[in-house]
Amino acid sequence: MIPNSYNSFDEIDNQLKILSLQKQIYKQHIKLNLKSSKDSLSATSIKNEVKGALQEQLLTFIMNSLIKKFR
Repeated sequence: MIPNSYNSFDEIDNQLKILSLQKQIYKQHIKLNLKSSKDSLSATSIKNEVKGALQEQLLTFIMNSLIKKFR
């Protein structure tokens, strides 16, 4: 929290240092989130998602067919 008034230039300098560090932290968070987004949208990742969904659908179809056959 930024105070409304300062008693010395040292207090101002300290506050500016804190704000600068917070800015650097926010930038790093943005970079990490961007990298994570890029990784999750990679061709391999999408291929694996589709493959998993198709396998699940195929398994469901086979199980339903077997259940109908043995009734």
